[in-house]
Amino acid sequence: MKITSLDKLKAGEKGKVISVNLTGKIKYRLLDMGIVKNTIIEMTKKAPLGDPIQIFIKGYSLSIRKKIAEKIEVEVTS
Repeated sequence: MKITSLDKLKAGEKGKVISVNLTGKIKYRLLDMGIVKNTIIEMTKKAPLGDPIQIFIKGYSLSIRKKIAEKIEVEVTS
């Protein structure tokens, strides 16, 4: 069981959300978009300079900032 932050996943890797370590409006926005505990997220790709990153979650693609992805802990599943 390897736990890391979402931004550390490589393209094609999947992870299960362990926690979202943010506060305020941004946390609730992420929760509304489906980034909740035990959800599987797949890292699709990263921009050339690493920011933003694109993930696939619950049937849709989502781009988020690297600073935000650093605060999302995931357990690597593949």
